[in-house]
Amino acid sequence: MIRYSESFKLQVVREMEEGRHISCYAAQEAYGIRGNGTVHRWAQQYGREGLIRRLIRVETPEDRNELQRLKERVRELERALGDATLDLRLEREYVKIACRQAGIEDVDAFKKKAHGKLST
Repeated sequence: MIRYSESFKLQVVREMEEGRHISCYAAQEAYGIRGNGTVHRWAQQYGREGLIRRLIRVETPEDRNELQRLKERVRELERALGDATLDLRLEREYVKIACRQAGIEDVDAFKKKAHGKLST
């Protein structure tokens, strides 16, 4: 078992904090440290709070407003999609009823035939 001094551990963590090593794995490779979780453990123990796996998000008021605007737009689009889906279902049922009343049995064939006759 290899034991590392406190000063060595602190040096490795400091170098990570300064950006010399972009990950625990990079620091581990740079110094030939064998333990897979060793450097990660050192970073948690000796490093600044939040060095490992913590994301800091800085938002401006404009970012928050944009986020709210986009959320509202998504809600509007979801409502519009729901309305369009309902309209399409109703239209399909009306066509079926009309075909039945006209004595047309094959609705799909009727729609294909009628589609070819439509002018644009």
